[in-house]
Amino acid sequence: MEKAPIQQTVEAMPGLKLLTECERYKPEVGFTCKAMDIGLESFVQCLEKSSRWCPFSVPYGHSNFCKSPARVYVAKELKR
Repeated sequence: MEKAPIQQTVEAMPGLKLLTECERYKPEVGFTCKAMDIGLESFVQCLEKSSRWCPFSVPYGHSNFCKSPARVYVAKELKR
């Protein structure tokens, strides 16, 4: 079975050892969480209500941001 484009892209990225800690990444489908690119270089806005339990979540004001390099890349470059 061929790998999904998101899985191929994420697996090819260097330095993603922490990806296995992210419960919201499933190799067969990619990320199951919702995030939105808001123009910050290293962060995307997390749109999940339970994001405070995620090891990549960074709370700021009334929002949470995601610092997962893989999630940021997928949101910004692949628009997903």
